[in-house]
Amino acid sequence: MLIRKAAPHATPAKADRSPVPFIVGAARSGTTLLRLMLDAHPDLAIPAETNFIPRIIKECQESTNPREQFYHSLVSLEYWDDFALDRETLRERLATIRPFDVADGVRCFFEMYAECQGKPRWGDKTPMYLRHMTVIQGVLPEARFIHLIRDGRDVALSNKTLWFGPDRYDHAAFWWLSLLDEARLQMRDLNYYLEIRYEDLVEDSETILRQICEFIVLPWNAEMLRYYERAELRLREERTPEVRRDGSLVPVSELLGIHALTRKPPQADRIGRWRREMSPHDRQVFEEIGGDALRAFGYPIERDATLLEESP
Repeated sequence: MLIRKAAPHATPAKADRSPVPFIVGAARSGTTLLRLMLDAHPDLAIPAETNFIPRIIKECQESTNPREQFYHSLVSLEYWDDFALDRETLRERLATIRPFDVADGVRCFFEMYAECQGKPRWGDKTPMYLRHMTVIQGVLPEARFIHLIRDGRDVALSNKTLWFGPDRYDHAAFWWLSLLDEARLQMRDLNYYLEIRYEDLVEDSETILRQICEFIVLPWNAEMLRYYERAELRLREERTPEVRRDGSLVPVSELLGIHALTRKPPQADRIGRWRREMSPHDRQVFEEIGGDALRAFGYPIERDATLLEESP
């Protein structure tokens, strides 16, 4: 586990602002699982993927009327209705921010969402915010990034049959590596950054969740271990179909289907699927590209074990 806290040049968050967890990582690395676990805490609400923060920051910075720009950018999202927030209430609350600041606009949105869930704190789970962590921190100094990392071979397997993932193992390996590299490059400029392995979260959920709670200054609550009891309800917030590369719509039932296992306790048998489901050739392709990174995160390389057995 790698943790970075309070870089020497850090701009501190205001003392009255609670730390905000941002869950990031490659798609199919367990980010939804962790979102549901943390969201099960009675003090913390984490919506479905927001995806708008970097874009809305840029649009507001370029606008002559950032308050109005923020409002229209937000409510015009195709998936705005998934958040179940009232447009006019949002407009009224944004009007009270004087002078308007995009950071307070973002906080306003998430605070409204948390209130609707009956909770005092909020967080975010948008995997691809991994590419924008320094931008988000520049606006929200209270952000604390939790980077969930999973064995790249299992990530490749899980993505291969889906509409948004790489469909070749060499492409999947380069994509997985590029995300790890981007995270590590930004890490030096992040005030708070935590790396968690998916496998550790699944095999020792309580220990890892306690470490995350310490990282985001959240009291421990065992409700997080029973996340699956309310997973169905939380996932049904996502009602807007996605679009495949060919332009066809992905029905909501399919979106829910890819997260079916989150309705159960952690499934340890999902760890190391590559041993059973990847051909020797496909393993070799991935390991030739991503082998060093796999080793760095403590994942076994089959070729290493073979060489060790053959050595005198």
